[in-house]
Amino acid sequence: MAKREHNILDGINYPADLKKLKVGQLPQLCDELRDDILKELSVNPGHLASSIGAVELTVALHYVYDTPYDRLVWDVGHQAYGHKILTGRKDRFCTNRKLHGLMPFPSPLESEYDSFVCGHASNSISAALGMAVAAKRTGNDGRHVVAIIGDGAMSGGLAFEGLNNVSTTPNDMLIVLNDNNMSIDRSVGGLKQALLRLNTNDTYNRIRFKASRWLNSKGYLDDDRRKGIIRLNNALKSAISHQQNIFEGLNIRYFGPFDGHNVVELVRIMRQLKDMHGPKLLHLHTVKGHGYAPAEKDPTVWHQPGKFDVAAEERIVADETGVPPKFQTVFGETLLELAKANPRIVGVTPAMPTGCSMNIMMREMPDRAFDVGIAEGHAVTFAAGMAKDGLLPFCNIYSSFAQRAYDNIIHDVAILRLPVVLCLDRAGLVGEDGATHHGAFDIAALRPVPGLTIASPMDEHELRNLMYTAQLDGKGPFVIRYPRGKGVLVDWRNKFEEIEVGTGRRLKAGSGIAVMTVGPVGNAAAEAIRMAEAGTPGLSVAHYDMRFVKPLDESLLDEAARSCRHIITIEDGVRAGGFGSAVLEWISDHGFDAKVTRLGLPDAFVEHGTADELHHIVGLDAASIAGVITSLAARR
Repeated sequence: MAKREHNILDGINYPADLKKLKVGQLPQLCDELRDDILKELSVNPGHLASSIGAVELTVALHYVYDTPYDRLVWDVGHQAYGHKILTGRKDRFCTNRKLHGLMPFPSPLESEYDSFVCGHASNSISAALGMAVAAKRTGNDGRHVVAIIGDGAMSGGLAFEGLNNVSTTPNDMLIVLNDNNMSIDRSVGGLKQALLRLNTNDTYNRIRFKASRWLNSKGYLDDDRRKGIIRLNNALKSAISHQQNIFEGLNIRYFGPFDGHNVVELVRIMRQLKDMHGPKLLHLHTVKGHGYAPAEKDPTVWHQPGKFDVAAEERIVADETGVPPKFQTVFGETLLELAKANPRIVGVTPAMPTGCSMNIMMREMPDRAFDVGIAEGHAVTFAAGMAKDGLLPFCNIYSSFAQRAYDNIIHDVAILRLPVVLCLDRAGLVGEDGATHHGAFDIAALRPVPGLTIASPMDEHELRNLMYTAQLDGKGPFVIRYPRGKGVLVDWRNKFEEIEVGTGRRLKAGSGIAVMTVGPVGNAAAEAIRMAEAGTPGLSVAHYDMRFVKPLDESLLDEAARSCRHIITIEDGVRAGGFGSAVLEWISDHGFDAKVTRLGLPDAFVEHGTADELHHIVGLDAASIAGVITSLAARR
């Protein structure tokens, strides 16, 4: 991009530069910062609406607090592009989400200004409380700690666990609730309604704040008296206003709601709260996408819009005529098709109806599809409860987010063998969202759980057939994993066929070397086999699409182990404990001497970049797989 010209922003590289400005200059800085984010993301896609909606909040925080000594703990990194630009990364922001460039979300591995990792949601309050306690015990009593939670993250159970602990642990932390009524899709649930009803008078807050400071200065307000006064005050206020405040019910001082886009007012309020003792919550109303009309109008679409024309206010959408659909689209259309035929089917998703395409079912059957908010553990147990009493839930969760529901899968689904169909979207490497979002661990984590069926489709027809099979009677808990992005079939709407659980298919006969794959990586393996055989006369490689990680197709394993001296397993998941490990265990348990080479993700967190770049780095692209096959063939 051409060099940006921003009168104020051009002179700011770190928060120390920001503090030199007069308060009256901050609104212009916010406009320039928002413009900078818009221009950059128009050509280098990322999370737009959340970040431009948090511009004023970001500027106020860095203006009032002394970062990085003071800790700003972001929750949901979607909000933090302005934070990155103001903390020494302005000139490198053009590399955001690119291979070897800036990380997609804040991380202490990248900058000392990033206090904690925040790729997932709802962890800021717990982490910030830990930092507040550590500050007191390490001689840093003057350190301020702020948790910034937003984009629907307050609906997550961990946030409530943190709030409960904040209320009973001595601390002076500030929680900023960036309430934009959104996660990615609209926020849902009772907490949303409670936040909409909350109202606290600004004059009342000022008087209360001054009174508390006076009492504290005179030594009348020790911790026990402070809590008693808060409880009495809360009771009187609730009785008069006929409203209950969940935060003050936990002895957390509540301030708000205030306009989160008035940066001058935000600075004034934060300065008042900065040195106030005890836990505090500042409630801000913001608009996701604020300052850019199309993002304000449709924040779900503009959450991560891809490339766009800033001036024309239009997304740049490629013509996808004749292009295979996304796996997510096939899931959504197929779920609706199955639900029309099976009245027991219901859908559940934790705040991702658009991302996983369950919104397709929601439009036609709103009473049979449930968005439970950012609450993956609840989503699984909620599905289990419905399954226990006769329904057949399809619970769709992104693979990396399903890690948060591991206990629920075991305790609430697997033990009772309930018919919950757990669809793990974004399984494998997801690309630019990086290490926090790669679906790397689901196979290895779920494979030891008794009673689970674990499958992965190689293409769209297989996905549809697995979904059809999973909803048939007697199948029990059924896990289907599939990746982000497009499949391989343009003509994808096949007639449903039941797949016998635990059966794979031989795609190609061969001898000497057998390639066993699970999931869409089988398509790259098929191309690799063609490349290797074309370059090595006489080479004959067998290819098995195993479909199921659990149970394995033992007849195909026996066939391959008897006819081939070398077996290559390929999976888009971690090697340690994954599909390849299952094959290796079976080979050993049954006394075969076939050598097994396992290809998959390494024992390391994979960085961000395009999916193609990352698959090449980890050796899961066709050329890399062909190289392994050719190398093994040369040893024979």
